[in-house]
Amino acid sequence: MDRHAEIRPTNRTGLTENHFKTASDMSEKYALVTGASSGIGFQYARALARRGYNLIVISNEAEALKQKGEELRKEFGVKVIPLMRDLGCQEAAKDIYDYCHGENLEVEVLINNAGVYHDRDFLKDSEKFNSLILNLHVYTPAMLIWYFGQDMVQRHKGYILNMSSVTAGIAVQRLATYSATKAFLKNFTRSIHIELRGEGVNVTAVCPGAVATTLYNLKPSAIRTGLLIGYIITPEKLAEKGLKAMFRGRHRIIPGAWNHLLLLLIALIPTCALRLVRKWGIF
Repeated sequence: MDRHAEIRPTNRTGLTENHFKTASDMSEKYALVTGASSGIGFQYARALARRGYNLIVISNEAEALKQKGEELRKEFGVKVIPLMRDLGCQEAAKDIYDYCHGENLEVEVLINNAGVYHDRDFLKDSEKFNSLILNLHVYTPAMLIWYFGQDMVQRHKGYILNMSSVTAGIAVQRLATYSATKAFLKNFTRSIHIELRGEGVNVTAVCPGAVATTLYNLKPSAIRTGLLIGYIITPEKLAEKGLKAMFRGRHRIIPGAWNHLLLLLIALIPTCALRLVRKWGIF
């Protein structure tokens, strides 16, 4: 998970954006992955590097970004450009696009993965966090698509993946902003998929349930059990499933039979029952 509370708009750690890039890279095709310093984002970057893509990896964790970028460069022999950016700022998308445009970097694949999570009542979360999650899950990915999508349409080729969530279809307490922003990504993706498919650009939403990362603060025992019964998926498997769906032209993928069953059951629960759950303190 990106620790956006610690990020700054500029790099103060000595990590340079050209750390892994040479002058010969300027006209080569790249995949851009947000939140790529750990977890699902790193696995997306790794799976794309395995496919031969050069990478633009973005995160607020400078040291981890540098380390992971070097790891990918050595393992797969691809070019890796680390960009430390505050994706929770509304200027982030334009800043990233301007950098890539100025360096003549052709982004063929855009992975909007960066995200944050709180299991908390909306009014009990801070103004800072609520602004962050709205920008990070809604404004920044939408504007990254707007900027880079223009170039993809002009070239008649491009791939965009948005990380939504199974909670996009689950409006329950303590997930108000998280599930609503993920619902935006799911619905926005479907609309843009329809608009851009005829232009040679595919847009895909990935809607997983629980994933074995630190984002959800799950206990190790719960992760082991979830993996055993197939309710929890590993970041590696999720990244592969997401990319396969994207490259095959699908507009959405919900990995795992458990998640389809969960959505079906949740849809049958009336709001009055959820209020009772709240009143009795069950969840």
